[in-house]
Amino acid sequence: VQLVESGGTSVQTGGSLRLTCAAPGRAFSTYALGWFRQAPGKEREFVAVISWNGGNTYLANSVKGRFTISRDNATDTVYLQMNDLNVEDTAVYYCNSGSTSPELASGRTLEPWGQGTVVTVSN
Repeated sequence: VQLVESGGTSVQTGGSLRLTCAAPGRAFSTYALGWFRQAPGKEREFVAVISWNGGNTYLANSVKGRFTISRDNATDTVYLQMNDLNVEDTAVYYCNSGSTSPELASGRTLEPWGQGTVVTVSN
């Protein structure tokens, strides 16, 4: 099942975006869900993870205080609210699932990578 990310677009520094990830026909309510990103010329990196019930979240230091991850198990959707964006946030953003939050945060993903959604932040 391919995950489908959406919501990426071009914004100016200081702007906000909300990314959405869904997996039509697949139930993710018992899995950790998370976001990763890959900037031009760099490797994919971890951004945020949320536990299966939404009770625990963990974010990369580079986005703490600016990004928030949430999920809706009724619709098998995970969101990434991004505020106070800066040019270093420019990347293709991907979502994925994991057996647990620590495993997912370490890169142990369960699904094939989707197409991602492009976020471009400019001054």
